[in-house]
Amino acid sequence: MLGSKVEDEAHGRSIGEQALQAQTALLPYALAVFGISLPVYVWAGSYAANAAWMTGSFVNFAVAWGAFFAIMDWLKSPAAADAKRRARVQILGGLLWAGTIAQIAAFAHGAGAVRETLLLTSLAAAVVCVIFTAPWLPSLLIVAPAALAGPLYFLFSRPETREHAQIGWGAAALALALALLVNRILRRQFALAAEREVLMAERAEQAEAARRLARSKSDLVGTLGDEIRNGLTGVAHVLAAAAGKGGRAAPSRAQLAAALDAANDLLGVLNTTLDAETAEAGRLTVEPQPVDAAALVRDLVLLQRPQAAAKGLEIAVHVEVDLAAREAGAAIADPARVRQVLGALVGNAVKYTVRGRVEARVSLPSPNRIAIEVVDTGPGLSDEELALAFEPFQRIARVSAGASGAGLGLTLARQLARLMGGELRAHSAVGVGSCFTLELPYDAAAQARGDDLVEPSGAPERRLRILVAEDEALSAAMLRAQLEQLGHQVVHAQGGERAVELARVCDLDLLMIDARMPGLDGPQTIRALRALDGKAASTPVVALIGGDPEEANDCLAAGAGALLRKPFTVPAVARAIADAQASPTHDRAVA
Repeated sequence: MLGSKVEDEAHGRSIGEQALQAQTALLPYALAVFGISLPVYVWAGSYAANAAWMTGSFVNFAVAWGAFFAIMDWLKSPAAADAKRRARVQILGGLLWAGTIAQIAAFAHGAGAVRETLLLTSLAAAVVCVIFTAPWLPSLLIVAPAALAGPLYFLFSRPETREHAQIGWGAAALALALALLVNRILRRQFALAAEREVLMAERAEQAEAARRLARSKSDLVGTLGDEIRNGLTGVAHVLAAAAGKGGRAAPSRAQLAAALDAANDLLGVLNTTLDAETAEAGRLTVEPQPVDAAALVRDLVLLQRPQAAAKGLEIAVHVEVDLAAREAGAAIADPARVRQVLGALVGNAVKYTVRGRVEARVSLPSPNRIAIEVVDTGPGLSDEELALAFEPFQRIARVSAGASGAGLGLTLARQLARLMGGELRAHSAVGVGSCFTLELPYDAAAQARGDDLVEPSGAPERRLRILVAEDEALSAAMLRAQLEQLGHQVVHAQGGERAVELARVCDLDLLMIDARMPGLDGPQTIRALRALDGKAASTPVVALIGGDPEEANDCLAAGAGALLRKPFTVPAVARAIADAQASPTHDRAVA
């Protein structure tokens, strides 16, 4: 019902503002009425016995008229934009006239023969106040009774005017009743107008969201078109040569390396684009936990050192002395997302710096914040270019010519930083270089898990027999290759039913279950595995997910010990296996 909407706080503010505006629109007419009534009052007052008091009343009337005019002029100024202040000023203006009417009534009370005429005139002025306060309820309830009180009091004070006083009281009551009725009607109209404004705002927001979606899709297709076409074309040519099609010679190691680089670049572009779209839709999640930021930065710089050396760049890490000396303390963030953000920052610094130096600095700007700065001596950006660099699907043509990417790295990095309770800031100077600062929450008492930051390498401590339940042949082949690269033995099951049968009869060390298999899906398969008898029911399970939070929660609820996001990488696979083996089912991790 409309009445319930009127009570809504947001609507209430809108209704109050509309009422104030309506009353403000009536103020010039009120001023004109009082100006026109002044000669009438002067004519009637000229018959009063006390001429000096009459003169004082006229002066008071003129002062009130001038003050009211000044209030009207103030209401046109920017200071009147504050609704609360404007409300107080309008009530003050109404009370000013109410006081003037009371003073006129007091003068009329001692005016001799014209007492009754002047008192009725002052009552008429009070009724005018009632009419002009009708649009806004607080003003009506405060100013109107104050204006009526003086004339009615003096009319009732003498027996000879009791009859006129009763008539005046009836007229005043009728004026108040009509004013309240008009106020109620106006409030209904204001509520409808407020609701209309809300609907229009929602409609405009939906239209803008639709435009953003269309623009995002257009930018996505336009940006990724060349990246996908060029990358896949190069990979296809190398694979065709490797397969011996068209009588081509086998590709060289350099050609294979170039094809691998193109595939990895393409995979990075697609992952960044998908993450950015997920973040834009509000479905990107993080899992904050203690992270050794200094160790992570050293790890990423170590990975970028070969690329930097190939370009003749110096790359280094500097950790604040006080921070390095601490035995405890860690950043509170999602390790995978921090690695993603810092990897993008360090990678960009190496990619766009032609000569000079790249340095990563770790410091504590405050007791509860940690800052990681990535500084380079690259081409630098102007203020306009720096702002554009954080816009989605935007690339700076002056510095990014010939470099791959979707123009989403910094956009996604800032979204991830804010999602983790941090911030990503940057400053740059053309011809000097750039500095990107990732700031994250810091807990001086927290202790990071060192194994979250180390890239696994070498042979595993024990060769595991792992069952992979994956219906997609390409994904299963890729995961098998990665597991065998880590030294494990792989048993493949085409679906969930087959995985349960093999788990029942085979001695397995680990199960890797795809969450989106047809038939018996991932969560159902995990529940069926947990329901088996004997050792099979407690075999560690890694759920293979696509990144959907609901999908991840379903797998964890079914009994998965760790999650592994697609697409898989060797380090992520190794971490997921270690997490599933080391952690109980109630302490799960995501790789």
